[in-house]
Amino acid sequence: MAESAEHDSVDRVLAQWNAERPDIDPAPMGVIGRISRAAATFDKALRDNFAKYGLQRWEFDIIGTLLRSGPPYRLTAGQLTASTMVTSGAITNRIDRLVDRGLVDRETDPDNRRQVLISLTADGRKLANEVVAHHATYEAELLSHLDAGERDQLAGLLRKLLTGLGDTTPKD
Repeated sequence: MAESAEHDSVDRVLAQWNAERPDIDPAPMGVIGRISRAAATFDKALRDNFAKYGLQRWEFDIIGTLLRSGPPYRLTAGQLTASTMVTSGAITNRIDRLVDRGLVDRETDPDNRRQVLISLTADGRKLANEVVAHHATYEAELLSHLDAGERDQLAGLLRKLLTGLGDTTPKD
């Protein structure tokens, strides 16, 4: 892959570190700085995109998680907590808000009265399906500066980084 002749804002920071502290290697700062800047840019873009549907990112995260779980589009509160990486207190509050919006239902598991089941309503399923179709296209647009091979290479490198940092598939 050819190096880009363009410079980003992180290049300036690295040049300043090289000038001020030539005794340290700021290259790791470049990698982490770029990941952080990309994450912040993606976060804003996705927030703005979900707002077009009257959703916050966390709302789509929950209804999308329920949709991709497949029929009957139901998970326990614990499974949702693991999939969304928030605390049980936060998930309870978020579910309450989605119940109020009519996007999910909450019921006690008849097979285990200590568990709560969260299900997509028909309205929640309709909205999730509408948003996910546009969301996939929008994310492809955000990555359009990379060709398919570069996207695959980047995904592989990020996967390697994340698993090295301890991010592994949660157990069901």
